[in-house]
Amino acid sequence: MAATQTTDAILTALHHLIGVVAQLRSPEGGCPWDLEQTPQTLIPYVIEEAYEVVHALRQDDQQAIAEELGDLLLQVILQAQIAQEYGHFSLQEVAEGISQKLIRRHPHVFGEAIATTTAEVRQNWDAIKAQEKGESLHSKNQLSQKLERYNSTLPPLMASLKMSEKAAVAGFEWENITEVWDKFTEELTEFKEALGSDNKAHQEAELGDLLFTVVNLARWYDLDPSAALYGTNQRMVQRITLMENFAEKSLSDYSLSELETLWQQAKSHLQQHKT
Repeated sequence: MAATQTTDAILTALHHLIGVVAQLRSPEGGCPWDLEQTPQTLIPYVIEEAYEVVHALRQDDQQAIAEELGDLLLQVILQAQIAQEYGHFSLQEVAEGISQKLIRRHPHVFGEAIATTTAEVRQNWDAIKAQEKGESLHSKNQLSQKLERYNSTLPPLMASLKMSEKAAVAGFEWENITEVWDKFTEELTEFKEALGSDNKAHQEAELGDLLFTVVNLARWYDLDPSAALYGTNQRMVQRITLMENFAEKSLSDYSLSELETLWQQAKSHLQQHKT
């Protein structure tokens, strides 16, 4: 009975959220901002909310995790609401679709198949997924297909690391770390040369090549570039926070040399209190 009551409470809460979103999108008394949104304009919010969930998980803050999951759930329901208004699909189809997919891809749970290890589960999943999409396992396992999946489904920095790892396994690898550093120097030179032109597309292309080489350096040194950049961003937030605490006025009112002094003060403070 308790389990049934819990399920009923969950369904009631979801139904309420769906109703709230529908009201926000209603031409009669709805929210002007929500009414202006399209699936495409909401893309930045989907990405932002997903990252905020990740941040909360990293902090292991249960209250924040629950709140951020709610924000992410809102994006799912809002997308489904707009799609239903356009006559494309409904939230019901979304929920039923993922349920059926999970059942199909877990025949060892919902069918007669046997899979006792994670490797066997993954193998079954890949085979079933390829069959569903009309792909052969050969084409699915082609290097180009793997790279494209990473490029289209992962954040750029993470995708670059995955792509470089797969390419290295396939033979696209330097002989030693010195060659990687040589490549970095080459790409840095080309980027500097591109900055001397007025071609923004060429400049971005060379910057991308340089960043990709940095990712490869990280791979050779067994470092995680995403974690490294996340740590740098965190330290910047911490230092700016301390600078604001030390400052007697707005940071924008300080000269560059004064800001440097505050920056070093904050940096020194964090190093002294580092655990």
